[in-house]
Amino acid sequence: EKEECCCSEGHECTCEDKCECHDCNCIDDHDMESEEVLILKNTIQNLEEKARLYQAELINYRKRKDEETSNMLRFANQDLIMEILPLVDNFERGLNAVPEADKDGAFAAGMNMIYKQMMTELESLGVTPIEAVGKEFDPNFHNAVMQVESDEYEEGIVAQELLKGYTYRDTVVRHSM
Repeated sequence: EKEECCCSEGHECTCEDKCECHDCNCIDDHDMESEEVLILKNTIQNLEEKARLYQAELINYRKRKDEETSNMLRFANQDLIMEILPLVDNFERGLNAVPEADKDGAFAAGMNMIYKQMMTELESLGVTPIEAVGKEFDPNFHNAVMQVESDEYEEGIVAQELLKGYTYRDTVVRHSM
């Protein structure tokens, strides 16, 4: 049931569609206000969605940058390791060249200590030698230089290692030969 008009004395209607002034075709202030509120709510929703998208983009950007930095450091270390491996090879050759009579001498003991320290440091960085002799040939870790017949090893088993291979954090930096 309609009430008497609450805005007959020049006041704004406050009855929320309960009075007779709402039967006319005039524009209602409440309708305009609710349209503005809807527009503002819609704008807020759009802005919140954009903010979420930008935040997600920023998180993804940071992840990509962290991964790129990590890879850059990893490959920089890998290049350095590749430069150090010939030194390790020469140390091993030097230790193998020590005559049997001098193996217990101070010089050989000192060289052996330096070699062990170098290998310990490389292992702490994630560098590990690839096991080859007596293992099944795996092209992911070994390069075949030649094939020999052996009474000691079956076919497909590595019989001799000419150059030691190494991995760095599960990536082959040099294949065993």
